[in-house]
Amino acid sequence: MMTADHLSALIVKLREERPLVHNMTNVVVTNFTANGLLALGASPVMAYAREEVADMARIAGALVLNLGTLSAELVESMMIAGQAANKHGVPVLLDPVGAGATPYRTISAQRILQEVDVSLIRGNAAEIAHLIGEDHTIKGVDAGDTKLGDERRALAVRAAKKLNTVVVVTGSEDVITDGQSGNMVRGGHPLLTQVTGTGCLLTSVLGAFVAVEKDRLLAGTAGLGFYGAAALRGAERTENQGVGSFQIAFLDELSRLNPVSLAGNVSIREFVI
Repeated sequence: MMTADHLSALIVKLREERPLVHNMTNVVVTNFTANGLLALGASPVMAYAREEVADMARIAGALVLNLGTLSAELVESMMIAGQAANKHGVPVLLDPVGAGATPYRTISAQRILQEVDVSLIRGNAAEIAHLIGEDHTIKGVDAGDTKLGDERRALAVRAAKKLNTVVVVTGSEDVITDGQSGNMVRGGHPLLTQVTGTGCLLTSVLGAFVAVEKDRLLAGTAGLGFYGAAALRGAERTENQGVGSFQIAFLDELSRLNPVSLAGNVSIREFVI
């Protein structure tokens, strides 16, 4: 059974091991992602050239593939990096940014899933739905809507079973599941949606936790919880100051995370299928 002690211990382990996270991410968020990982205690590297991605991936603690600014060349490099990571036992995370927005994005994400063993996928409901060939039918405002939370959970379970991996569907209450059991994680703050790159950084943060913990469900839950706690604390510190101040405070709070940060800031509910 997953306990608060198990989750809290991972922030200490992460800071001790300082895992190398290889990010093949989009040009919009590179700086923010690097600074966020450094604040958390991980070691970021951004490498895209097909001539070196295999060498970088095999020495990383985790490889994060982010489809935000897509090109044919990047997809090929991702395939090379992903297969090298698989060969050397390095976990691969996929952030299918914009899957469903264009056929090319959807096809590219699905190709990666067919040819690379992906340990964890993180996306919003629309992105995850399109990965498994479903139309996105969840409508309305997420906040405070139990029905939408139930729909996200059902979607995450279907995706985890179909894709045979751990799936995270983010929303006002995040869902993480391996298709057999999972957790609903409530934390964070709406200001996260007003800062470019917070979702992309979250996937890389999950990568840092996955790099230090083989149990993907435990690692992902810890990542979601600590990320949400930092966001909530940053929002509280900068109330009425605006999103620019929040962004800096959020990075500050990532650097201040400790084993008691989850208490009072995050709610985690387990479920079994």
